[in-house]
Amino acid sequence: MNNDIERVLISEEDIEKKVIEIAESISEEYKGKEVILIGILKGSVMFMSDLMKKITIPCKMDFMAVSSYGEGSESSGVVRILKDLDFEIRDKHIILVEDIIDSGVTLTYLLKYLNARKPASLEIACLLNKKDRRKVEVNAKYIGYDVADYFLVGYGLDFAEKYRNLPYVGILKEEVYK
Repeated sequence: MNNDIERVLISEEDIEKKVIEIAESISEEYKGKEVILIGILKGSVMFMSDLMKKITIPCKMDFMAVSSYGEGSESSGVVRILKDLDFEIRDKHIILVEDIIDSGVTLTYLLKYLNARKPASLEIACLLNKKDRRKVEVNAKYIGYDVADYFLVGYGLDFAEKYRNLPYVGILKEEVYK
């Protein structure tokens, strides 16, 4: 599996430092409040798990599963909710947790969908932000890293459901996905 990686873009150690930094910001900004972290399956699981362990205020978690890619690697623009929330979010402080913001299409849809449920606040935390691929502007409050338009895998990011378990974020060799 490591032979398929062109190079490590963000090391396991750097990810851990960034997760702690984001968790400290969330803990400080929401002091005295409870937050619900909503992870977008499947990619956010590792980031959300590590983030939640470092947050020092009360928090709950829930997950949503959405699809906008179909069989390809480009967003179709049509978002389908495959798994909705288990919790009521009205008047709650919500942080939507994503592994990567790419085109922004899916997140824009989810923000509208969740805002209709009248949360007290709704913010985004993402580990990776690919601004060069943005089709719709999305403002994440908590961003780990701005990254160039590489095919990234590891730390939850996959190609054909593989590589999620790598402890770092790496650039996948072109011959693997072409």
